[in-house]
Amino acid sequence: MSVKIKVESEEQILHRKLLRLWQRGQSALCEVRGSDIHGRGVYATGCIAKDAPIIEYLGERIDKRESLRRGIQLHAKSLKTGDAAVYIFTLSKRYDIDGNFPWNTARLINHSCNPNCEAWIVGRKIIIHALDDIQPGDELTFDYGFDVDCYADHPCLCGAANCKGYIVSRQQWDELDRRLSGLFLCPPVGGEARWER
Repeated sequence: MSVKIKVESEEQILHRKLLRLWQRGQSALCEVRGSDIHGRGVYATGCIAKDAPIIEYLGERIDKRESLRRGIQLHAKSLKTGDAAVYIFTLSKRYDIDGNFPWNTARLINHSCNPNCEAWIVGRKIIIHALDDIQPGDELTFDYGFDVDCYADHPCLCGAANCKGYIVSRQQWDELDRRLSGLFLCPPVGGEARWER
């Protein structure tokens, strides 16, 4: 009795790994279509229950130093081309996920000031979950949570009734309102910091 052993070439192994990555980046719950918010978006293909996992945010795990380097590189590119797409997502204090890969469908989920999804970090994975019940055809959105210090670089086009006009973390909306109203935090002079025009 002879035993046949199948040996895969390096190309076949790479192809199999890429196929698995592509499959992880897909979900029967959503599809990519044109979006009024920003070019393309991700839409529900059926009913999605509150808290249900929808899709994994895929990418390369990189340390904060590499994340900063890539962020600076993308910013320089955006100044030349006008394309400001950044797909770097915070994973932990030490690592981020760079999701700038074609098989990462979740990278196309747009920001909204009134999101219907949120990102959950589960171990080394980022999973997009429904914040509310979502109906077929609804565009999936989440709060990108950008820092208020960079608000002017990120105008918001979400169109939500409560849109702040800039993509800023909900936790920093009060600070954004103060900055937009012309109030600025003055450094403490012999006492506490104060707000002034």
